[in-house]
Amino acid sequence: MRSAATVDLLLIDGGERSRRALSAGLTKHGLAVASCRSAQEAQRLLAELRPRSIVTELRLPDGCGLQLLSKLKRVVPDATVIMLTGYASIATAIEAIRRGAANYLVKPATPEQIIASLKAANDPAAAPPPPPQPLPIERVEWEYINWVLMEHDGNLSAAARSLSMHRRTLQRKLKKRPRRV
Repeated sequence: MRSAATVDLLLIDGGERSRRALSAGLTKHGLAVASCRSAQEAQRLLAELRPRSIVTELRLPDGCGLQLLSKLKRVVPDATVIMLTGYASIATAIEAIRRGAANYLVKPATPEQIIASLKAANDPAAAPPPPPQPLPIERVEWEYINWVLMEHDGNLSAAARSLSMHRRTLQRKLKKRPRRV
């Protein structure tokens, strides 16, 4: 583990692949990055590392990123926090900003978008981050369907009822995973 003097950013992301990719990308841009997968790990690392910047996911395996955000800001009040999510909504964006996040980015966010957001938050004269590429409608639909399925603990019948669609239609839509942007 890195010492507090060498860590620029703490990355908290429950997805193994996205955490590794973002960590590698941010490191290539010259940031010293420490990463973890859960709110509990983040709280343990926070006191030790004292990062200047924190990037956290909204949905973590052991809790909500919004609740974690409040705790992060209490421990490291001067840290710049960026909230990432694959399930964006206006309500959670407003709440994240209200709790102290400098920005709210929709996944898949690139290391360049994260760095631009950090620079814009720390230097008001800096150019604002580039707008994210809008996701294709097929991708948005697929993400939403998966979110509803997750909310029903993987129960296809319950998810189909919630979405007002036939179970077989839901199965077909789940099989048609759209391309990544």
